[in-house]
Amino acid sequence: MPPKKGAGKKVAPVPAIAKKAVAPVKAVNPILEKRSKSFSVGGSLPPRKPLNRFVKWPQYVRIQRQKRVLVQRLKVPPALNQFTKALDKNSAGNLFKLLMKYRPEDKAAKKERLMTKAAAEKEGKSIESKKPICVKFGLNHVTYLIEQGKAQLVLIAHDVDPIELVIWLPALCRKMNVPYCIVKGKARLGAVVHQKNAAALAITAVKNEDKHDFSKIVESVKTSFNDKYAEANRHWGGGILGVKSQHKEKARLKIMEKENRGPGR
Repeated sequence: MPPKKGAGKKVAPVPAIAKKAVAPVKAVNPILEKRSKSFSVGGSLPPRKPLNRFVKWPQYVRIQRQKRVLVQRLKVPPALNQFTKALDKNSAGNLFKLLMKYRPEDKAAKKERLMTKAAAEKEGKSIESKKPICVKFGLNHVTYLIEQGKAQLVLIAHDVDPIELVIWLPALCRKMNVPYCIVKGKARLGAVVHQKNAAALAITAVKNEDKHDFSKIVESVKTSFNDKYAEANRHWGGGILGVKSQHKEKARLKIMEKENRGPGR
């Protein structure tokens, strides 16, 4: 008898892995293909890093930074420490608004005034010129005004270098009973009088319309500086440790606390 159809060996079933439909591969544009960067020789440029720590800074920058750290670390006597406490922002803003009204004349204004005066004299006219009310500057001039009792308010910059130039001014102002204040900074004072810097300014007089505002400023300055002079002379500054030293100090205090508790506590 001939063999029946389908009576042969059974065929193994198709594996489950082969049954899964294979996702069609998308055609990728070679121009827009994403390639991983290689930073080896001849490859991509490495990303830019901040090089501040590797820059050799100029000597004056290094000295500024070292001085700032030293001032924080060392103990600062009260006479120097008082220059770290300047007039508050709101009071300083009001004070400088008033000062800008009494700026001395610059070179161009002076030249114009002298030309007008010369032209009037040439024509035989006489011009009555009153002494202008303006801010006085110059360390020697300000000192003279304080000693004569003519200064009504003295402004001292907090960042004068060397500080010995103005360190005695607060004591002199207090002795002569002249209101004084310490403001930030010498460049801001210099801008009032058309200079790069100014160590100290003095106000000798103000106009009638500004007397009310000026008296308010003087009162706030007196309470902040003149009345607190004795207290400021008792407070030393500086003595701030660095971050590493602070951690060491904390660790040392913890060890001391454990020793003081005794064993088993």
